[in-house]
Amino acid sequence: MRIHHLNCGSLRKIPPLGTEPTADVAHRERAAVCHCLLIETDSDGLVLVDTGLGTADLRHPERSLGADWVAYARPALDPEESALRQVVRLGYAPRDVRHIVLTHLHRDHTGGLPDFPHARVHVHPDEYRSVTDPAAPHHRHSLDRFMSAHRAHHPLLTPAVAVRDGEWFGFRDVARPRGLAGELLLVPLPGHSAGHAGVAVRDGDGRWLLHAGDAYMHHGEIEHTPPRSHPALDPVQQGAQTDAAARVLTRDRLRGLRRDHADEVTVLSAHDPWEFARLTARAGS
Repeated sequence: MRIHHLNCGSLRKIPPLGTEPTADVAHRERAAVCHCLLIETDSDGLVLVDTGLGTADLRHPERSLGADWVAYARPALDPEESALRQVVRLGYAPRDVRHIVLTHLHRDHTGGLPDFPHARVHVHPDEYRSVTDPAAPHHRHSLDRFMSAHRAHHPLLTPAVAVRDGEWFGFRDVARPRGLAGELLLVPLPGHSAGHAGVAVRDGDGRWLLHAGDAYMHHGEIEHTPPRSHPALDPVQQGAQTDAAARVLTRDRLRGLRRDHADEVTVLSAHDPWEFARLTARAGS
């Protein structure tokens, strides 16, 4: 198994806060990222974790993503950053992406879905219910944020299966994507969306990598004491979250996970550019 770190959409530039390790190229502003993972597996083809912005988003951003979001996020709109183009540059065909696992169904995570219409799309059961069941909590909120342009092709949206007595480093109600043989789990990280979940995958060296989606947006939230968020990203979090108290609790649990299990688990978020730079330098991808 090989895991690639991909930036599938550069967004507005943000300044450093001074919490970045001095080894980072950190003393300048960086563009926020849409941090996705591409996993090469032996039995399940390619697995994409989140999709960032897709090719249609880049051609027609206001129509696909919404004018207000584009005005605030300021996406770079570089076609070469799309997951589709990056998969091809690695020597694969788009159809080799057989599975997509999403942390949640917000626009900067689902934009690439139309580029892989054949792939099965896995989400946590709570996130699935939030967009398919009108009686589910936050249904309208969730459906409004799952952009119509990203679901017009009727993606093969599939709820993951709850793991019996499912627990992962103390996180409960863990679910497993259907039909995947590898060690990959959806770990509930509530607060940001109705069924927001992290995606945990065990790499070839036996370490876990947890893509925490938007459970936090800046490494200072889990690495700094006291937690330090980024003022440029705070409005995004506050505008999207469904439960502020649950999100703060999730953040604190991730702080504990990083503190107590740093030798077993690496935690990453979706948009922090300094975190992305560290991980790509370490992985060589």
